[in-house]
Amino acid sequence: MTQALPPLRTVLFALALSVTASGWAQSPRPRNGDYILAVVNQELVTAVELERRMERAQADARRAGATLPGEVELRRQLLDGLIEERVIVTHARDSGAKVDEADLDRAVQSVAAQNQLSVDALRDRLRIEGVDYARFRANLRDQMLVERTREREVQQRIRITDLDVDRMVDRQRAQAQSDSELNIAQILISLPEGADLAAAAARKQLADAAFERVRRGEDFAAVARQVSEDSQREKGGEIGMRPASRLPDLFVDAVRTLAPGEVAPQLVRSGAGFHVLKLLERREGAALRVTQTRARHILLRITPQAGEAAAVQRLQLYRRQIEGGEKTFDELARAHSDDGTAPQGGDLGWAGPGMFVPEFEAAMNRLPVGGLSAPVVSRFGVHLIQVVERRDTQMDNRQLREQARAALREQRFEEAYAEWAKELRARAYVELREAPL
Repeated sequence: MTQALPPLRTVLFALALSVTASGWAQSPRPRNGDYILAVVNQELVTAVELERRMERAQADARRAGATLPGEVELRRQLLDGLIEERVIVTHARDSGAKVDEADLDRAVQSVAAQNQLSVDALRDRLRIEGVDYARFRANLRDQMLVERTREREVQQRIRITDLDVDRMVDRQRAQAQSDSELNIAQILISLPEGADLAAAAARKQLADAAFERVRRGEDFAAVARQVSEDSQREKGGEIGMRPASRLPDLFVDAVRTLAPGEVAPQLVRSGAGFHVLKLLERREGAALRVTQTRARHILLRITPQAGEAAAVQRLQLYRRQIEGGEKTFDELARAHSDDGTAPQGGDLGWAGPGMFVPEFEAAMNRLPVGGLSAPVVSRFGVHLIQVVERRDTQMDNRQLREQARAALREQRFEEAYAEWAKELRARAYVELREAPL
């Protein structure tokens, strides 16, 4: 018995046709033979394609434990999807969008790399699965045409104003405030329940004196240990890191605008008494924080004289040398990398999400600190990546606004895309045909 090959993964676009669907593979024909279900501009949608989509949808649902609509409704939805794909593909071709051979070659290399194959091995694998390589490239070219046209035309429909960004940032800040953690120290001068005005004035005078000592520069913790009536006095009044949601609103409001190390500018009065407050540390909520990675890489560019397979082989050798202690990453990058970072040992500096091409970033994000990647193919060539450090850091205002703008675009993209696709279909020639008797 031969072992089944794992399914090929392919470049994913929003409207991409998978490697096992829409004419990419030679699947068995239905018992009644193939026939045309729809004519879309100059393209055909056939029964064989719809059967493949049905089989794929059912297999995906079984793996995910999902429930599909009834067969009649599922066929209708999948047929609509195939028609929409044809409408967009023909529009992309007619719009004048181009994909040159170099871009297409890089896309093929990316598909091969996702499947941990060389391009030659990918061709062999496609042949085993009955997929014509020329057809594979043609479909991949259509995917790229669709993606480029979709991004260009749909993005033009999305309008985001500075006011939209301001509102989004305000919401993010409010969310981060509720999610943030605070470490506050206090000097508490308690006030017994039911104390009269004279007693309250006397207690406030003690709190004012403590506040004045701190304001003049005395060590907050030392003053707290001397006069505070709080249970944390021996710790210098430090309450400890806590979520803002678990602290009194009076405390959160008092330190809201403070930088760590600053003392609240006035006493806080609560049911327990009078408080002198100092913000020791603040950890912002996730909405205002970002994970940055410091990585380095060795890049080998792909040329007619030095193809992808040769680059992958060389980088695999470098990886073994680094892991075996024969060479360091730094010296190999300086000696062999084709990137401008070679003199710095391939150091790319600190980078946040979205700063590298997706295939590079995805491979980098999977690595632990100190980890070495397998060779990674991108539009620039083949990379060997190592993660040096990671850190969580607070975003500055520019980063926060960029993230807000990107989030708004993402939110509005689907609506703009649906409107665009609907308009294209309304202008397209679509002829539905009955199944033969």
